[in-house]
Amino acid sequence: MKPHAEIAEVWPRDGRVRLVGHIHGHPTEGEWRLLLTRRSRAEQRLDYPAQVKGDRFEGELPVADLAAATDTADTAEAGIEVGAGVEEWDIHLTDGEVELRAGRRLDDIHGKKKIMVFPEQRIRGFGVRPYYTVKDNLSLECRTGAAT
Repeated sequence: MKPHAEIAEVWPRDGRVRLVGHIHGHPTEGEWRLLLTRRSRAEQRLDYPAQVKGDRFEGELPVADLAAATDTADTAEAGIEVGAGVEEWDIHLTDGEVELRAGRRLDDIHGKKKIMVFPEQRIRGFGVRPYYTVKDNLSLECRTGAAT
């Protein structure tokens, strides 16, 4: 199995998304950060400190930062209907040299996208919800407009 950031816990609450997990298949020396990459604009990235002890990592990201980074003008420019825009951000753990995709693969539960549902957090008409992709990676769905 490829090296990755194995997610053990996802805590979306209090205006933050907290992630806890283990680094799988890669040395853990050095400084690590949570890295968010906007799927529609890969050059747009946000990063946050991650605490690593042994192979265990923990980090969190503020929902307000995603609201600020995913503005309505960008959504309209991308051809998405304003008021109902959706943007996705992929989550990695990085030491500056390698980017390990965050996901959950070691639990023998396949198809998490349809099984595990996390609550949406809303801030000023903007919602953020963690979700598992069809490949059991963890991403964030950011939605403007009405709550889902």
